[in-house]
Amino acid sequence: MQIEESIRIAFYGLRDHKFRSFLTMLGIIFGTASVIAMISIGEGAKKQAMAKYQDLGVSNIIIRDKDFTDTELEQVRTKFSRGLSLGDTKAISEILPGVKGIAPQAEAKLDAMYEDKSSKANVIGITPEITGILNFRTDKGTFIDSDHYERQLKVCVLGANIAWELFNYEDPVGRYIKLGDQWFEVTGVLSTRALFTETIGELAARDLNNDVYIPLSTFGKRIPKSNILSSELKQVAVRLESSGSLLESADIIRSILSRRHFNNDDFSIIIPYELMEQEKRESRIYNLLLASIAAISLIVGGIGIMNIMLASVMERTQEIGIRRAVGGRRSDIMGQFVTEAMALSITGGLTGVVLGILLSLGIGFLTEVKTFITLYSIFIAFSFSVIVGITFGYLPAKRAADMKPVEAIRHE
Repeated sequence: MQIEESIRIAFYGLRDHKFRSFLTMLGIIFGTASVIAMISIGEGAKKQAMAKYQDLGVSNIIIRDKDFTDTELEQVRTKFSRGLSLGDTKAISEILPGVKGIAPQAEAKLDAMYEDKSSKANVIGITPEITGILNFRTDKGTFIDSDHYERQLKVCVLGANIAWELFNYEDPVGRYIKLGDQWFEVTGVLSTRALFTETIGELAARDLNNDVYIPLSTFGKRIPKSNILSSELKQVAVRLESSGSLLESADIIRSILSRRHFNNDDFSIIIPYELMEQEKRESRIYNLLLASIAAISLIVGGIGIMNIMLASVMERTQEIGIRRAVGGRRSDIMGQFVTEAMALSITGGLTGVVLGILLSLGIGFLTEVKTFITLYSIFIAFSFSVIVGITFGYLPAKRAADMKPVEAIRHE
């Protein structure tokens, strides 16, 4: 029997038993769709996680001043540590090799007000160099420049969320907002940034889109400390020329700061690149787990194909006997039933791919879960559906091919 004939007979079988064929394919359809949807959810989660570390900079080392209670802070200060300071940034830039840039930051929590609207804001004092170190991008207006910094101007750049809360559809650029008891002119609005939904090292979970950035020189003059003993800086980002020596550089920074802080453990060092690599490893395991769970549906669908094919062999026993009697070979009979199983799995697989894509898009559109459809997930899901169909169709096909022609013809 020719291959074309096997394919034709297989599709005739699907056409003559439409409802039964559809029920048989349901397992393959939902299994394929589940694999695509699960992997797309995993990929979406991975991309969100990667965006956080990209914002931190994969060639950066982040130094954070630790949070202490007032009592703990007094104890640290009695041990001669001034906390993270601009003197530390100068020492790092002079001693550490391969430094491309340093971005110090001071932080304070203040009320931001515009007309009758107000919002809680994280006010961040920064230097202009931060744009090349922490991947800051403005959506409107301009960022803080060297002129703003040197003249200690009262200007600010708003995060995306706080700009919306205070101004809605109004253009913030050129307007004045009140931070605490000080008025600042808005020069720009940042693009939306990835959320820190969990604590990363000493980086507290927070929405970076609620930050308000002002010149560090202005921060030191205009923003009062919540505690007189508080450190001059809250964070320092050190950008290196390459990510190849991050661990060694982190050790050098730790040594410099330990000496300057008189061995007080009042700072932490975060390496975004290492955290990103760890996130990638965890994401691969997460995706594999999701795909494995979804693949169970495909296996169940394959069992359904096997059951229906076994029933089909029983129904067509006499037909098989007649074909064997008129010269049909075992390979012809086997090829016919394997082709029928493949037709079911391919049709179900293609339908499942379409359903999986629609399901992934629907999840991303209707919920806050971010999804990302990849070609490899479609290829894996469809290939697995075909393999399952062939595997579970083999046993019924072998049973049909092993029938003796005389007994098959006499079968009632």
